[in-house]
Amino acid sequence: MDQTRRHFMSVAAAAAAAGALRPGSASGEAPVPAGKAAPAGAEGTRASFPVRSGDGTVLAAEAKGDPGAPEILFIHGLRQSRLSWDKQFADPALAGLRLVRFDLRGHGDSDKPAELEAYSDADRWADDVAAVIAAARLRRPVLVGWSLGGYVAGAYLRRHGGSGIAGLNLVDAVSRLSLDLLTPLAGDFTGSATSHDLATRVTATAEFLAACFHRPPTGIAFQRMLVVNGMTARAANEGFVKTSTTDLEPVFAAYGGPILLTHGAHDRLVRRAMAERIRSLKPGARLSVFADSGHSPFYEEPARFGRELAAFVAAAHKA
Repeated sequence: MDQTRRHFMSVAAAAAAAGALRPGSASGEAPVPAGKAAPAGAEGTRASFPVRSGDGTVLAAEAKGDPGAPEILFIHGLRQSRLSWDKQFADPALAGLRLVRFDLRGHGDSDKPAELEAYSDADRWADDVAAVIAAARLRRPVLVGWSLGGYVAGAYLRRHGGSGIAGLNLVDAVSRLSLDLLTPLAGDFTGSATSHDLATRVTATAEFLAACFHRPPTGIAFQRMLVVNGMTARAANEGFVKTSTTDLEPVFAAYGGPILLTHGAHDRLVRRAMAERIRSLKPGARLSVFADSGHSPFYEEPARFGRELAAFVAAAHKA
């Protein structure tokens, strides 16, 4: 087998492993409105379902676990997908909970609007979360927001309020778009990841993914992630950085529920000061620093992450 064919087959296998199908494209499922119940997803099984957001964007979502159990809604970061949470969906510490995850607009299997306003408008991100909560029939979930996902969680609170949210786990989260809280490397990616030059953008995609870890994954794990990162719409990167909603710190400070701040000690993209500011603004918020992690502590130290998240969910539902 020549080298070109071997490379093609390797990439194709990685793409298949990443589950790169649009919602309903193979199953024949039609998009469901936000008010329609999602499949139950029994203990140990996963049920996929599409969700239509307020502006018509269709999001790919997935649920697992007893619908009557305490709930977690996972929100991934920029250029990632719902597959980011695979270790949590397989974690015995979280096995007794209702787990829901979805691909953000412009990412993974979700629709990818071409207009920049679809990503610069914080309310659209907020309405996506609201649509998933409604479709999955979540009663009072804990929101877990990683990186951009933390911003999306804050956008949801800003638009829809926090009365129906049991707690927040902000994981290396972006709560304020400020140069002094993001690293110079993150600033560099703001330009390269939105470049209209394909070669520049391809290089930035691989470098950005590697920067998400203290010790980057290797082999098939990294290949799968790279495929997912490459699926992200350029408009998602370019639109988000044009948002006029740049500071969600007041929203988190005003939130009445508990907040757990999780941060990797070796994060190369978001400074620890971002989390420390939320802790200073929110009495009672706890900061948990993961000594062996970069920007992705849920992946790099999953056992500890699962234990702390399970304990946080239990405490949040007692509050």
